[in-house]
Amino acid sequence: MSIGVWILIGGTFLLAGLVKGVIGMGLPTVAMGLLAVALPPAEAAALLVIPSLVTNVWQLLAGPRFGALARRLLPMMAAVLAGTVAGAGVLAGNHAGLAGVGLGIALAAYAFVGLAGFRMTVATRHERWLGPTVGLTTGLVTGATGVFVIPAVPYLQAIGLERDELIQALGLSFTVSTIALALGLLSVDAWNVGSIWLSLLALAPALLGMQAGQILRRRIAAPTFRRVFFAGLLLLGVYLVVERLA
Repeated sequence: MSIGVWILIGGTFLLAGLVKGVIGMGLPTVAMGLLAVALPPAEAAALLVIPSLVTNVWQLLAGPRFGALARRLLPMMAAVLAGTVAGAGVLAGNHAGLAGVGLGIALAAYAFVGLAGFRMTVATRHERWLGPTVGLTTGLVTGATGVFVIPAVPYLQAIGLERDELIQALGLSFTVSTIALALGLLSVDAWNVGSIWLSLLALAPALLGMQAGQILRRRIAAPTFRRVFFAGLLLLGVYLVVERLA
């Protein structure tokens, strides 16, 4: 890889870690969005596995109710795993251009939901069937694009979790999605020794950015940062769709 690509990788994970440190999510989304400009989607996804896994396990274990959340969300997590492995062939196959368009659409949809402040409420009695449906859909999107936020994040925000529970639930969902993505990439020979070493190297700027983001979070209003973040993602998503279809 050229020096320019190395700079892109380091800067991307520094920025992605910063975003995660401030708002508690966004590392894979930012990383996939920026890396996909210069790298094939499967290569970009392979790079984010270890930084995403480490930062999300950290977030998951810091929460208050892991056991209860794991039992409640087990059907959804099982469906995420199945859907991601099933969809990984799109990301690594001959339809990489299609995956890039899908990534752009996923980013733009996520940004639109965030900017619109859209909120929904899901009654507890509906979780039994809706959780696996959301999980399978999220898994298919993850397998095809490397992004694991749609529709998992809006759903988890809708099931009535307290703030700390929500942060922990997001950590659980992202951890399972990352593991599933790694398994999916392995199943189509898109994750190899070289990818693992590069992913390990990407961990350092990601952790540095996350630490900086946690410091920054105490100095700026989170809603302001979220608006800027979602606006940037919207522009990036539109750019990826237009660039892949041009």
